[in-house]
Amino acid sequence: MLKVDMDTKMKFLSGFSNKIRVQILECIKDDEKTVSQIVNELNGNQSNISQHLACLKGCGLVVSRQEGKYVYYRVRNQLVRDLLTMIDVVLEDVKKDVECCERHIE
Repeated sequence: MLKVDMDTKMKFLSGFSNKIRVQILECIKDDEKTVSQIVNELNGNQSNISQHLACLKGCGLVVSRQEGKYVYYRVRNQLVRDLLTMIDVVLEDVKKDVECCERHIE
C-alpha cells in the first residue's frame, strides 16, 4: 500500500470540499473547456470560477493548456475521472446516512 503524508492527502481532498469546485470537476470531466464556457454552464462569475480552478490545479486535479488567447481546462487524467465516478458510486450506497448526518462540520 502506498504511504502518503496526511497533510498532502488533506490538501488533495480539499479540492473536493467545495460545491463549486465539484461542479467544475463535473463540468470538465468529459470535455476540456475555457473559463468562459465553465462560467456559462455553471451560471457563476469569472473571478470566482478562476479562483476555484486555481485551487483545483494546485491540488493536481485539473490541468490547463493555452491556445491563442484561450486557456482550456480539463480533469487531469482518467484516474481523476474514475475517482469522480467512484465518489458517485459510494455516495449512492451511503446516501441516506449522509442526508441524515447531523455531525457535518463545515
